[in-house]
This record gives sequence, structure tokens and C-alpha cells, in this order.
Amino acid sequence: MKKISIFIIILVIILISILTFFIFFNNKGAKKYKIGNNSSSQEIVDYILNISSYEAEIDVEVKSNKNENKYKIKQQYKKDEINNQEVIEPTNIQGVKIIKSQEGLKIENTKLNLSTVFEKYNYVADNILDLEAFIENYKNSPKSAYEEKDDKIIMNTVDDKNARNTKNKVLYIDKSTGKPLQMEIKDNNNNSTIYIKYTEVDVNSLN
Repeated sequence: MKKISIFIIILVIILISILTFFIFFNNKGAKKYKIGNNSSSQEIVDYILNISSYEAEIDVEVKSNKNENKYKIKQQYKKDEINNQEVIEPTNIQGVKIIKSQEGLKIENTKLNLSTVFEKYNYVADNILDLEAFIENYKNSPKSAYEEKDDKIIMNTVDDKNARNTKNKVLYIDKSTGKPLQMEIKDNNNNSTIYIKYTEVDVNSLN
């Protein structure tokens, strides 16, 4: 009987230790990526670079020497699972959905083929509009840097995977919320600038 009591006590101690361990590390992880008014610039940058999912509605404006195009787009992203982009406006391509995967690009809800979308609707089918693409550029480019200005964190990077078509990217973050506000992309090869405004964005909403 005494041996059984000792065994039960030891078992209870082990269970309490395991529970304490998980609570400690879960709270530690949650604290690491909790953003508020007292968060440092580095904490906010780390938070952005560790985004694993998001849902966003963006207003996109593409300006070049030849023309100007505007789009309203809904995006969904979850690391290694979801990477979708659906056109809300203009009405003539409303509902067009671009699904991106390791196998390539797939287009849905339209009679247009992918090559036509690429040709007539600049950047709609390109991952250049993705926040995830910016994050990967920032992580991999030695030219990446950030600064704080007027209650915003400004993250700068360069996409130079194609030496003939480098792109300078700037992401503006609200320092109080840690949420993206807007992105600017200069496509040097096509002499155009892309302006992306995040009208709605929920970070890590699909986890």
C-alpha cells in the first residue's frame, strides 16, 4: 500500500512538471510575438518576418510611363498550405482567382487563360503583390534594412533574383499595431511603380 502511495505521488509530480513546462513555453512564445505600444522596432520587424498566415484586402495601383491600372484584391496565405489571390475589382475580371502552389499557378472563375491575364492585367497573377514574397526577399537580401519614422516602421529590401529586373520594395508598418499599412515596389526593368494599400489585414488569422 505504501509503495502504491509513493508511486501516485511521483506520478502527480511528473504530471505537474510536464504541465508547468508546456504552460511556460506557450506563454513565452505568445509573449514573443505580442505587439503593442511598448514594442520595440526590432520586435515589430521580427513579428512581421515570422508571419505564418494572413488574410488581406488590398488596393493596388500600378503606374508606368504608358498607363495606370487599379485593382482591388483579396489575399489568403498560410505557410505551405494556402496562397490565393482573388480579384474584387475591376468588374470585368471580378472573381478571377489565382491559386499558387509548388506545382505552379492555377487560374479559376474565368474564361481567360493565364497568359492573357499576365499580358493584359499587370502583376495580378504575379506573387510580387504578396506580403509573403516581401518577407522572403527581406530575409534573403543583404541589402535589407529598417528605420522608424513618424510612428511607422519602414522596411526596405531588394528583389534581385533576376539581375536584369531588380525590384526595390518598401513596407510601411503601423508601430502601435504591428500591421502592414502599405507597400511600394519599383520595377526598374518595366519602369513602373506599384502601390499597395492594406485596407484590411488580419495577421496569423488562419493558424
